[in-house]
Amino acid sequence: MQRYLISTAAALSLAIAASHASADTVLRASHQFPGGQGDVRDEMVQMMAREVADADVGLTIEVYPGQSLFKAREQWGAIARGRLDITSLPLDYASGRHPEFSATLMPGLVRNQEHAQRLNDSEYMDMIKEVIREGGARVLADAWLSGGFASSEQCVTSPDTVEGQNFRAAGPAFEQMLEEAGASIASMPSSEVYTAMQTGVLDAANTSSMSFISFRLYEQVECLTEPGDFALWYMYEPILISEQVWQGLNEEQQAALMEAGEAAEAFFAEEAAAIDQEMVDLYEENGVEVVSMSEDDYNAWLDIAKETSYKNFAENVPNGQAIIDAALAVE
Repeated sequence: MQRYLISTAAALSLAIAASHASADTVLRASHQFPGGQGDVRDEMVQMMAREVADADVGLTIEVYPGQSLFKAREQWGAIARGRLDITSLPLDYASGRHPEFSATLMPGLVRNQEHAQRLNDSEYMDMIKEVIREGGARVLADAWLSGGFASSEQCVTSPDTVEGQNFRAAGPAFEQMLEEAGASIASMPSSEVYTAMQTGVLDAANTSSMSFISFRLYEQVECLTEPGDFALWYMYEPILISEQVWQGLNEEQQAALMEAGEAAEAFFAEEAAAIDQEMVDLYEENGVEVVSMSEDDYNAWLDIAKETSYKNFAENVPNGQAIIDAALAVE
């Protein structure tokens, strides 16, 4: 009889736990990056899922990596309409809808990770986040990834080295700069670059150091230009939550998500410095030549960018000049 009572109590306890679990609000997190393979963006989202589960506030985050739920270019629209709950998104992917986002992938705007951290707490980022909020999302964690260039034709250093190459440039600002230097442009998310190079659609690409690693682009290129001391390429890739979804959560759940975002952001800050070197080591191990831009190369590119992408942004984007001025004001 005693054994029966214990068994019944245990069963009741399991039933209650199952009932609580089934009552959790489930949030779906989608991103384009490989899952479970060390990509820091996937790891940030996975960390948030664990942190939220540990907070025990009735929230569960299910993570769908590798475009398994939404394609890369579909994620902003899905977040804005409340069809997707959470994403890790290269924000410039949504610049077609919100041209202000091109300022988060502007050549030479970010100098290094320390500078990126200062930008996160500046008027510049306040302006960007206001557009994000108006568009239907909000930021849970900031992340800036440095990047470089890679080519199957020749090393990319000075502007004349891109002439005649078919180039993936990640966003309008880089496309305008590269096109002025003589490159032909093909637009696509980083997840499609490998196949485009394999089939000859692309000769060269720029993307983040993490994407150069995760998407195994060393199998398709002959030369890598690392960020080095003169990195032109920094991209803002935050973790976002749909504003519609956010408003449907209680204060305890919102607080747990913000705390999880802070933990993920701190984790990224620790990892960021090592990513560039990991990329260099991997490419050298696979027989890819690795070079760096000189200060003269960097300045030559910046001169082109100021006459193309910076100028176009200031003239054609609402509040464009003010956004650029706010970014340049951050030392």
